[in-house]
Amino acid sequence: MMKKTGWKDRSKAVWMEWRGFLLIVMVMFSFRSALADWNDVPTGSMKPSILIGDRVFVNKLAYDLKVPFTTKHIATWDNPERGDVAVFYSPEDKTRLVKRVVGLPGDRISMINNHLFINGQPATYQVMDESYREKLDEAFQSVELYTETIGALTHPVMFNPSRPSMTSFPTITVPQGHYFMMGDNRDNSNDSRFFGTVPRQKILGRATSVVFSLDYENFFLPRGNRFFHGME
Repeated sequence: MMKKTGWKDRSKAVWMEWRGFLLIVMVMFSFRSALADWNDVPTGSMKPSILIGDRVFVNKLAYDLKVPFTTKHIATWDNPERGDVAVFYSPEDKTRLVKRVVGLPGDRISMINNHLFINGQPATYQVMDESYREKLDEAFQSVELYTETIGALTHPVMFNPSRPSMTSFPTITVPQGHYFMMGDNRDNSNDSRFFGTVPRQKILGRATSVVFSLDYENFFLPRGNRFFHGME
């Protein structure tokens, strides 16, 4: 008469059969958590640089190495620079966000009628070439597109004068160990103007490129021209 296999024996058999697969899954998730990841962009706060439906590649080794599944640093070799597109946890509700680094620790930041000032120096703005607008969808035809230049850094920004927004704020001094983040879509972005500066430990990595993109308003069709598109 055969003995019935106990639950411990069955569990051991299942583990022996599936352990290789489970270890691979654990390694993959650890890799995504600590080394590299991608981030889906469901809002238009970074238009025109990043569109709704873009999926951006996040280099989590750009600044430091963290314990997988945490924000604890094992080693740090760099810090975010002005102009970087960074991925971080919102200090407001821990939502994962993608914004541009505008203010560094110790900077004095202010804005007057959507004109940015950093340490008393105004950013310069130039109307974007119409050829750039032609690459975008119809939703961009009624907005204002500019390049914003701060020192040697230039990137596109978008304004929508018909939309109520915070276009001015008094001077804010960025605390040490914190960063001031803003969306390139200045009139439609929940950023440091509202939730304050972002602590360094909440920054996960730097977004470097668009891996692929789906057009949410056109039956989720792929936008071929956005695939492997570099970050501006």
